[in-house]
Amino acid sequence: MGSQAQAVPRCRDPGPVFGEVAAEVIEGTLIRLAAKNEQGLSELVDEAGCFKQTRIVEFVFLLAEKWHLDHSARYQAVELLERFMIKRVEQIHQSSSENIKSHEKGQGSRRSSLKDQLYDTLVLRLVSCIQLASKLSLHYNIVNNDTALKFLQSLKYSYTKQELLESELAVLETLHFQINMSTPLAYVELLLEVLGHNGCLLPAKPLHQMCMELLDFSYLMRDTIYDTLLKIAIENSTPSKLQVAKFLSVKEDFMLLAVGIISTSVFILNPGLWKQVVEHLNCVTGITSQSILEFSYAVLKHIIGSTTPTQHYRNSGTNALESRIVLLK
Repeated sequence: MGSQAQAVPRCRDPGPVFGEVAAEVIEGTLIRLAAKNEQGLSELVDEAGCFKQTRIVEFVFLLAEKWHLDHSARYQAVELLERFMIKRVEQIHQSSSENIKSHEKGQGSRRSSLKDQLYDTLVLRLVSCIQLASKLSLHYNIVNNDTALKFLQSLKYSYTKQELLESELAVLETLHFQINMSTPLAYVELLLEVLGHNGCLLPAKPLHQMCMELLDFSYLMRDTIYDTLLKIAIENSTPSKLQVAKFLSVKEDFMLLAVGIISTSVFILNPGLWKQVVEHLNCVTGITSQSILEFSYAVLKHIIGSTTPTQHYRNSGTNALESRIVLLK
C-alpha cells in the first residue's frame, strides 16, 4: 500500500468507445497500421522475441497492475523493453566487431563484461520502460520516480534518482526517441471498430474485455502457442531449425495476432457468429480463414487443456474448427 500511496492519484481508464469514428478515418488508420506491420516484418532481426520470455512479460504485467496502469501501457512496456534490449545487443556485437583486431583474450573479456552489464541492469531498464509507457498511455497515471525508486529499493537495489533518470534517457537515446510504437492492442481495437461498421452484431464491451484477457494470455504463453501453431502449419511435431527461423515473421505479425485474438474471443462468447466474423476478418486483412482458424485452435488448446465442452463448440456450425477442438479430448 505504501508504494501505491507515493504514486500520482489513480484514475480508472473508461476504456475505448466504439462506433464514434467516421468510416474514412477508420480506413486510413487501418491502411497505416497494416503498412507499419509489414514494415516491421520486413525489418525483423534474428533476436526478435528473445526478450518476450514468460518471466519478463509476467514481471511487466504484475508491475503494471501494481501501479494501476491500463493494458495499453503494459503491452507498450513489453515492446519497448524488447526493442531496447535488441538494440543494446546489436551495439554489443557492433562494438565487438570494431575491436576484432584486439587481442582475443581481452576481446572475450570485454564482451563478457558488456553482457554482464546488460543483464545486471535488466530490472532497471524494465522499470524505465514501464515509466515511459505510463507517460505515453495515461498522463494522469504516470509512474513517478519516487514510486519507481521505492520499488527498486524493495528488491534491494541501491539505485539513486539520478541513475533512474539516466536509465530512462538511455532507453530514449538507444531508440532514437521513437518510443510511441504500435502494440497488438491497437490492431485489435481498430479491427473491432471495423467489424462494428461492417454490421457484425457483437456487444463491443464484453468482446473487447475478452480480447484483452486473451491478449494477456497470448503474451504470457507466447512460445507455447506459436510452437503449437508452427507444428500445425508444417504438419510435423519436430520442426527443423530452418522452419523455426522462417516462422519468426509469423510470431511477430501483429495483424495475425489481432485477428486470432478476436476470432478466439468471438468463438468463446458467441460461437454462432464465429464463421461470419472470420469471413469479415479475412476480407478486411487478407489473412486466410484457415490461418485464423489455426490460430484460434492453438490458443484454445492451451486455454482448455484436456477437457473440451464439445457440445459448446458444435453450436458454432463450423466443422473444421470443431474437428480440431475434438482432437483435444
